[in-house]
Amino acid sequence: MAKRRETNIFSLSFLDIMSCGFGAVILIYITINHGSVTDGVQIDPETMAAVKTVERNIESEKINQVELRNTLSLTDASIVTTQDSIDEVLARIQALTDEKQALTANDNETRDDIEQLKSELQSLVSETEDLKSSLDAAKGSANRAITGDGNRQYLTGLNMGGRHILVLLDTSASMLDETIVNIIRRRNLDASSQRQAPKWQRSLRIVEWITANMPVDAKFQIIGFSVDAEPAIPESTNRWLAINDEAVLDQSLKNLQEITPGEGSSLHSAFAALNEMEPMPDNVFLITDGLPTQGIEPPRRNLIEAQDRLKLFQSAIQQLRVQAPINVILMPMEGDPLASPSFWRLAQMTGGAFLSPAKDWP
Repeated sequence: MAKRRETNIFSLSFLDIMSCGFGAVILIYITINHGSVTDGVQIDPETMAAVKTVERNIESEKINQVELRNTLSLTDASIVTTQDSIDEVLARIQALTDEKQALTANDNETRDDIEQLKSELQSLVSETEDLKSSLDAAKGSANRAITGDGNRQYLTGLNMGGRHILVLLDTSASMLDETIVNIIRRRNLDASSQRQAPKWQRSLRIVEWITANMPVDAKFQIIGFSVDAEPAIPESTNRWLAINDEAVLDQSLKNLQEITPGEGSSLHSAFAALNEMEPMPDNVFLITDGLPTQGIEPPRRNLIEAQDRLKLFQSAIQQLRVQAPINVILMPMEGDPLASPSFWRLAQMTGGAFLSPAKDWP
């Protein structure tokens, strides 16, 4: 058996030597190359400081740039807001300008209106002066001041003209009231109470109203009639009185206040007194409340029918000789339906007016 060869761990082969040499060469190369690279990139301290300064400046500028961008954004927003404010101010300026122009136009119109109002005022002043003059003239032509209830004035259609004006006032018992029952009641009162009957007092105010509206240069006469006819001033029978004689007019109206209505009604007596006037009247006012209850002669019965009263009325008309208009003022009275058409016909025939007055007239 061959002897085993011992291995020496420290023995080197050619390849080992070559490998070690090649590794040494590489190590030297790496070391030399690293040193040269290190020596090549070595920077001067001043340059490095300058570089650092530049780098800091760059960072600072970047920060400034960011701030500027932010500021620019804020500025842009502010510009938009400012532009909106400018637009709003311009809109307000335009609105104020329009308002000023409108006010200027209105001012011109107002001035024109003021001038027109001044002109109208001047015209009204002139018209007022004319009315005052007319009122003064009217006061001069009015004989008495008459005011109705509630200060009312009426367009009656009555012709107040004429040179000789006659007023015929019914003084019969029916003038005490509007109903037969109340007439009977009032006839049982004393004379003073009868004279204060509302219907009678209203009739007297109508006479006063008529005389107050007569022409100032007219002549007048007031005759009361029931069964007989008598003038308000007894001693003035068949005579005309001056309406502008205040004492005579007052006396006539005062005497009427002393009359107590009573007895029946006779148009024959009233028209007979009219026919006796000289000269004949040219305007007549007849104040009554119904058809007559008797003629020339006293009635034979206490009661009289409507048709009989109508015949008495027609008979009285036939004796009229006057050509003047007869204005009829018919006071209210029950139970006499033929009175209104009959007296209306009389007014139409003579050219006068027919009036059934309201309760508050005159």
